[in-house]
Amino acid sequence: MAQRVVVHGDVQGVGFRWWCSREASRLGLRGWVRNRQDGGVEALVEGDDDAVATMVDELRHGPRHAVVREFEVSDARPSGVPRFVVEP
Repeated sequence: MAQRVVVHGDVQGVGFRWWCSREASRLGLRGWVRNRQDGGVEALVEGDDDAVATMVDELRHGPRHAVVREFEVSDARPSGVPRFVVEP
């Protein structure tokens, strides 16, 4: 299973990508996370259905200092990356 998630709010400059990477690795997920030019953060998470669902739920809130105001989730094609990576 793969899901694309886009979050908006106070999500850049608060360690969101690094938090996301740690959570994804803890859950055994693959994919990527990156900052968007519009101030949001975008992630593709793929792996076991339950782990993906858990990660999507975690992304709804983000790390301690983030404020998620908008949240979008959609089905995605698996990227084929062998692990979870933080992109610029």
